[in-house]
Amino acid sequence: MTSALKTFVPGALALLLLLPTALQAKEAETQQKLANVVILATGGTIAGAGASAANSATYQAAKVGIEQLIAGVPELSQLANVRGEQVMQIASESITNENLLQLGRRVAELADSKDVDGIVITHGTDTLEETAYFLNLVEKTEKPIIVVGSMRPGTAMSADGMLNLYNAVAVASSKDARGKGVLVTMNDEIQSGRDVSKMINIKTEAFKSAWGPLGMVVEGKSYWYRLPAKRHTMDSEFDIKTIKSLPDVEIAYSYGNVSDTAYKALAQSGAKAIIHAGTGNGSVSSRVVPALQALRKDGVQIIRSSHVNAGGFVLRNAEQPDDKYDWVVANDLNPQKARVLAMVALTKTNDSKELQRMFWEY
Repeated sequence: MTSALKTFVPGALALLLLLPTALQAKEAETQQKLANVVILATGGTIAGAGASAANSATYQAAKVGIEQLIAGVPELSQLANVRGEQVMQIASESITNENLLQLGRRVAELADSKDVDGIVITHGTDTLEETAYFLNLVEKTEKPIIVVGSMRPGTAMSADGMLNLYNAVAVASSKDARGKGVLVTMNDEIQSGRDVSKMINIKTEAFKSAWGPLGMVVEGKSYWYRLPAKRHTMDSEFDIKTIKSLPDVEIAYSYGNVSDTAYKALAQSGAKAIIHAGTGNGSVSSRVVPALQALRKDGVQIIRSSHVNAGGFVLRNAEQPDDKYDWVVANDLNPQKARVLAMVALTKTNDSKELQRMFWEY
């Protein structure tokens, strides 16, 4: 062996030995540059499973754990350093006020951590909009908080959960999502947690906002077109850390030939406020007005909202003499969103004028 070759061989071997170390260092550097995102799992269809791939509407919700969900989308590791927590495992129609507080407190703890850049919450779609709005009101952070679900279980053909989760992590890891309040990513769109609502119960394009989405997600990148118009998160006067419990607020649905039976029963059960889910402009039947007047005199807050499907707006004193009756109007919030704001607002005040201010501002 020549002297030159004798010199080359050890050098080459040394380079080969150093190569894995260099690759590991580069990988570690890449991981450090990625955002740290925590996924909080609560159950729902996104964690559901059906008997066969043909079952897109018949399935059991809340069956798949968070680790399995994350493992099902390996591409998440290219977007962020992801870890998961199973906060609860339930179908969202069964979520209680106590569950909301539990989730809200955990979100606040994570948001306070320097090691967390964004938070994703997997959630059933039935009450997803309520949870998103609740968090939008009470979380004091600029960090991205994204609520996401799916309309089909992961076992179904053309399931939407994997892409929805991928998009949620993409938005949660984006600096552009900071300060925009709690967001919902479904069907490639980025919606405001305040504005969005489930409009359809069977299609993947189920979630819409009357005023349009804030943006969209394409191949892991977010594109923005407008900002939230109402107060939220850092600008909110509400704070999950000071809320010990939520008062009982109920919803009564109006329709032709409606009676006052439900309103009286809800008040007798202890409701501090009743959301009137009215027709049209939150209109109130003449058969119900006397009962609502009496309930208000007894201290129950009456809040008029509209149950129209897309873009209800209730104008004060337009349909009813709200000033005279000392009622509150829900602005453009649907009945279920109005209930969420009323619960949170009543932890601060029971003054109807203050409540009305909050409904205009939030």
